[in-house]
Amino acid sequence: MSMDRRSGCPINLSLEVFGDRWSLIILRDMIFGGRRHFRELLNGSMEGIASNILADRLKRLMELGMLTKADDPSHKQKAIYSLTEMAITLVPILAHLGAWGRVWLPVSEELSIRAELLEKGGQPMWDKFMDELRHEHLGVPLDKASGPSVRATLQAAYQAVVASKAPAANPAA
Repeated sequence: MSMDRRSGCPINLSLEVFGDRWSLIILRDMIFGGRRHFRELLNGSMEGIASNILADRLKRLMELGMLTKADDPSHKQKAIYSLTEMAITLVPILAHLGAWGRVWLPVSEELSIRAELLEKGGQPMWDKFMDELRHEHLGVPLDKASGPSVRATLQAAYQAVVASKAPAANPAA
């Protein structure tokens, strides 16, 4: 994809890739939510992306080399999207964005627990997560499996916070 570039500044060029409202949300949902099909991305995002915008951003992310698309072997009419190495290496950046947001923005506890864990886990957790994503999306063998996956750990923490906020069940008297 050829981009009209305003300058060769790395921050400017990065913003030209991620400066729209949806690209990082789509990548977030693929990385942290494990969503790989159009319908999962459309219905699974709490931000409510429109189908035409999703289709446009997926196409753009593929043109930029951040995603690939292939026929889903489990369903003839579905396509499966995969992250490329270029997208997988965004994990530390997303971790830093989440950490910044936790400090400066009015986040909810349940939606910020993953950012907190990623911040506390630091580079070792990010490296493990990127290795898991390489295995899932690129077919790279894992060196060693140690404990639950990073995504499972983050999801369990999210579910624990949600459960702690749920009203206690009222036992029948």
